[in-house]
Amino acid sequence: MNKLIPAVVGGLVVIGAGFALYANADKGSSHQSSATSSKVSGKVLAVGSTALQPLAEQVGTSFEEKNPEANITVQGGGSGAGLSQVSDGSVQIGNSDVFAEEKEGVDASKLVDHQVAVVGIAPVVNKDVSVKNLTKEQLKNIFTGKITNWKEVGGDDEKIVVINRATGSGTRAVFEKNVLDGQNAVQATEQDSNGTVQKIVKATPGSISYLAFAYLNSNGIKSLSIDDVKPTSENVENNDWKIWAYEHMYTKGKPTGATKSYLDYFLTKDVQKNIVPKLGYIGLTNMKVQRDADGKVTEK
Repeated sequence: MNKLIPAVVGGLVVIGAGFALYANADKGSSHQSSATSSKVSGKVLAVGSTALQPLAEQVGTSFEEKNPEANITVQGGGSGAGLSQVSDGSVQIGNSDVFAEEKEGVDASKLVDHQVAVVGIAPVVNKDVSVKNLTKEQLKNIFTGKITNWKEVGGDDEKIVVINRATGSGTRAVFEKNVLDGQNAVQATEQDSNGTVQKIVKATPGSISYLAFAYLNSNGIKSLSIDDVKPTSENVENNDWKIWAYEHMYTKGKPTGATKSYLDYFLTKDVQKNIVPKLGYIGLTNMKVQRDADGKVTEK
């Protein structure tokens, strides 16, 4: 059975000696092919992005159903944790919302990038906020502390409560790169995962934050449009919605055994056309544009 280990609030991930078990777990994997079936065995630990976590978990469960002797464990902790831990060999896969080249202290030349989907990220507010649309400039001014009351952007006379992601979060890096234009975010409460942010925004009147599309369908929160563009998969595909990123699953060198089979499964039609969109992500083949590590967007 797929073991799901939630990220720990505050950006701290409790990592036990179990990592040593997983670090070399798939070296002895068997991968026997025939004309009709392929049997895979071995353990794989994937750590990092909480934006990618729901998809990695679901694909892991589906993979295990097809390969009962395989064990896929998915853990959060943030993109920074994923990149660091795959770099030092503690885990087989480091999940990240950002290119390894964008992360300070990570030697991207030692990692292999496996892009498995695209994630959209949207600003979200508590359900009591009457505002439905912001300009990019207004959104930037909220997250840099220049706008502090909803009445300043057409809403009620209510204090804006900013909820940010912790340093090391790939979701935060993507949001700030596309919204803040190099300015520093206001001092605010910081949380380490999409799931925790979702719960806090639901419980906090006047609050605003941002979430991966996979976390938008929840009572108590609502997403905002930016410059009258709605946060939809279709708008991500043609880059009308600018806040998006590739979902990366990095390995230290070329993957083998169960790790390779799990990553290969992500790119199958069954996953890309069914599981990926069902959970709110965008399939790679649906994208009409592409983006490099420098942020340059070009048509495919």
